[in-house]
This record gives sequence, structure tokens and C-alpha cells, in this order.
Amino acid sequence: MSDTAGAPSGQPGSGRAPRPGTGSSPSGRGRARRRRRRWAHGTGLTVAVVLVAAAGAAWAVYMRLEGNITPDEAAAAELARFEKDRPTALVEDARNILLIGSDSRAGAENRRYGRDPGTERSDTVILLHLSAGRRGATAVSMPRDLMVDVPDCRRPDGSRSAPMFTTFNSAFEVGGSACTVRTVEKLTNIRVDHHVVVDFDGFKDMVDAVDGVEVCLREPIDDKDAELKLPAGRVTLSGEQALGYVRARKTLGDGSDTGRMERQQRFLGALVSKVRGNDVLLNPVKLYPVLDAATSSLTTDPELASLRGLYELVRVLREIPTQDVQFLTVPRESYTEDVNRDQLALPAAEELFERLRTDASVAIDTQRDGKATERESGKPSAGSSPVPTFPGNTAAEDSCT
Repeated sequence: MSDTAGAPSGQPGSGRAPRPGTGSSPSGRGRARRRRRRWAHGTGLTVAVVLVAAAGAAWAVYMRLEGNITPDEAAAAELARFEKDRPTALVEDARNILLIGSDSRAGAENRRYGRDPGTERSDTVILLHLSAGRRGATAVSMPRDLMVDVPDCRRPDGSRSAPMFTTFNSAFEVGGSACTVRTVEKLTNIRVDHHVVVDFDGFKDMVDAVDGVEVCLREPIDDKDAELKLPAGRVTLSGEQALGYVRARKTLGDGSDTGRMERQQRFLGALVSKVRGNDVLLNPVKLYPVLDAATSSLTTDPELASLRGLYELVRVLREIPTQDVQFLTVPRESYTEDVNRDQLALPAAEELFERLRTDASVAIDTQRDGKATERESGKPSAGSSPVPTFPGNTAAEDSCT
């Protein structure tokens, strides 16, 4: 008799092959466990692949956005050279950022707005003061026709200019952002912590990235030079229309630079409200095109030339209530030797600079029915408040009401 006689079928020594699917136990539970293990292994591998792919994609996006930003190394070197001459920051947590809109015609898109002379001037300059504790933000427009002392600056070809008394926007043409920063610091005695330069094309891209910005027009606009034709009332401006709106001067309002700067301030206020109200910062689908457009068009000081640096700046603006985001123009009056130029209106301008320098409160009078001479002079309005009040507006203002 064989040693296997009587052994259960499918067991060792039975002489028969195990039944398919029974595994090492009569119940088949071993096979089920192996299936679960294979399923878990496969699922874990899939999740791991997905996570690695997502991390890789996120890193690629981050590196793309990070690489878009141009660090202004030349300006940093020039400013470091004159460090001992620069103002000292008086309030540690406060920040002053110089926003420069360049009128460069370099590049295919920018050449659409005029001949490229090989130079550029500052079409718009705004000194943005962020208070300590980020309780408020004050943006001060600097008129391009303001007569100022421009220090000796490094030209693009490496030579140095002589100090001169000339219009403010000449500083950017002579020595770029570093010369503009030094001119502002000399004028205000305020330390500029960071600077940002954006050109025409970059401005348009940022507006388009947020799907346009709504403004309120008190009357229709038909400006052939700006290629702008808009109806009265509430209008959502595309990037191209927004550029024409903030740059037009001759056919809008009284044709002065005063009106142009006020339009720029109201537009920036509307842009701040759009970004905050549209949940752009909290929605990755909306945030990416905004970041891509913004970073592609910016040249900043090296410290700010990173996604982290820019995000911190934007996050701060999101946390400040719109009524505490204020816009005004530096107090000025007609230059005594040329009515087509401006000079600082004293002592109002000095008082404003002192308050920004020491991080003191600045109050804004949003009424638009004051006399033009009072608005032009820049004199703080009289009132019961001990805080001097300057003409201006806030990001919470609705220009249609």
C-alpha cells in the first residue's frame, strides 16, 4: 500500500494536485489574503506615483514662476555702493516699496505704443508704505513732471551722470531703478526697502489674468490716441483698455497729470478690490494665471525676486481692510519758473513724508467736490482731527456713488 493512501485529496501525499484557488488552507483564505496584499501593494504604488507626479508638477510650476521674476542685481549693487548715504529705517516692521511703471517700448508688444528710442522713463511711480503690524497701506503717487534733485547715477553704459535738477521721471531714464530709488530717498528722506518695475505689456497681462477690472465712467470716452472708446457707467476694462485708461492724459478730465494720477489710483483701488473679492488668492485655478502674468512682467530687487517674497507682499494687502488701503498724490504746486512743471508744496509735503517715515497715521479726504486749487496745493484740510488730512481715495471707494 502506498504511503499516500487515504490522504485527503489536495493534501500533501494525496497524489493529487491541489484544487485551483484553495491556496494553503482548505478555506481559501490564504488566496484572499494574497489578493488583498497585491491590491494594497498596487494601490499604494499608484498613490505613490500620483503623489510623486503631483509633487513634480507642483515643483515644475513653482520653478517656472520663480524663474519668471527678474532680479535687479545691477540696482542692488548701485544702492549698496551708496549705502552710507541712504536714509535709516526708523520703524523696524514698516516697509516702503517703490512701484515703477516703465514706458519702455522695447519688445514687440511694447513697441505698439510708440517708437523705441532705446531709453525709458518712469511713466508712473508710487511709493507704497505698509505700516508696522500691517494695519494699513498708503500709496503715494510721485508726479513725473515734479522738479527734483537727481543725484549722480550709473548709466546703462557704465558711465556716470552728473547731479542735476530736472523732472522726476528723468531719473529712471538716466540710471534706471537705482537712480529712481536714490532720487525718492533724497526727496523724502524715507528708506526704500524694495522696488518693483513693470512695463506696459506686463500691466495688461495682470489685468487680463483677473478677467478685467471694473471702473465707473462719469461720461463716455472716445480717445483716438489711447485707442479707447467706452460708454459711461460701470465698465469692465480688459488689459488693453486699462492701459489706455490709466495712461490717457489729453482727452480725459482736464488733461492734466493730476487727473491721470487720480485715475491710476482709483484703478489700482479697483484692482485690489477685485483680487480680494474674487478669492483669487485662495483658488489655485485663478491664482496660477495671475502669478504667471505678474511674475513674467516684474523686475524686482533680489530680496523680493521670489515667489515667497511676492506672496508675502500680496498676502499682506489681502489682510488689510480695503478702507485702510489709501491712495494720494504727493502735495505739490506749479513750479515757479514753468507752469507745466510741479514742485513740492511746503510744508504739506514735508509733513506727509515725516508721517510716513515715522509710521504715523495719514488721513484721506475722499470728497471730490473741493476746489481745484486746494487739491493742487496739497495742503492738508483743516478739521477737528489732530491727524492731517490729504485729498485722496481708498480701495473701498465706489466711484459710481
